[in-house]
Amino acid sequence: MCPPADDRPLPNGAEVDRLVELAERLARGAGDLVLTGRPDQVEVSGTKSSLIDVVTERDLASEAYLRRELARERPYDGVLGEEEDPLVGTSGVTWVLDPIDGTVNYLYGIPAYAVSVAAVVGTPDPAVWTVVAACVHAVADGRTWTAGLGRGAYLAGRRLAVNVPVPLDRSLVGTGFGYTAERRTSQARVVAQVLPRVRDIRRIGSAAMDLCMLASGNLDAYYERGLQPWDLAAASLVAREAGAVVTGLRGAPAGEEMTVAGPAVTAAALVGLLEVLDADRDDVSGGDASA
Repeated sequence: MCPPADDRPLPNGAEVDRLVELAERLARGAGDLVLTGRPDQVEVSGTKSSLIDVVTERDLASEAYLRRELARERPYDGVLGEEEDPLVGTSGVTWVLDPIDGTVNYLYGIPAYAVSVAAVVGTPDPAVWTVVAACVHAVADGRTWTAGLGRGAYLAGRRLAVNVPVPLDRSLVGTGFGYTAERRTSQARVVAQVLPRVRDIRRIGSAAMDLCMLASGNLDAYYERGLQPWDLAAASLVAREAGAVVTGLRGAPAGEEMTVAGPAVTAAALVGLLEVLDADRDDVSGGDASA
């Protein structure tokens, strides 16, 4: 755990509990808006990194709702969201928001998308922040994961723990893919080398849900390149509080270059494999794990 970048003290247990409660209330409220406001045919409102990296009207409405509620409840906090410009606060707490994680699933009516809300202390960057409160709310089926720093991770009142570590060849591994051709070409090379060495691969389409399903024991390990702060914030705390290691490659913290998560032994084995494969690089000349 990194200390807050501005050396402000971390919230105490009671303060963390209040932040978790607010994160859950906000995530559920945004989830209701996303679910009840979904038309029969979802329209694309815009694109981001490529023509297939889409934004819908409900992404925008969900983030607007979250920002509006935070301005009312905690007007001195900062906000970092996927769809709007950052808001710098003065309290030392920043809320990191993903209004719909898994937008393509939402677009196609596939029930695997979530609202992700986290409170962090320090600079809102995975390399230096401390996530103190988190909620990931799976909108379509209502599963709601929460976590508080030092308070554990929970789903439906049950405290979570990651699976007992097993060798990679018996591990069910989650992953995801980016939206540019160059990134996907590299990721295809990597997954082709990973797949024969694990039990199987799952590509669910929501990084936040992947990490929470790891915490719930539905996956043994997870890796992905290209995660942004709003993808990672809430779910990384859920995974860590369930006992997972969440890290990058080559000694780096989890972040955009690479995120790997799992029980310590499994995560270490997966990190080793991904390093050999140069999985944190977008060229197509990476290593071969069979060499």
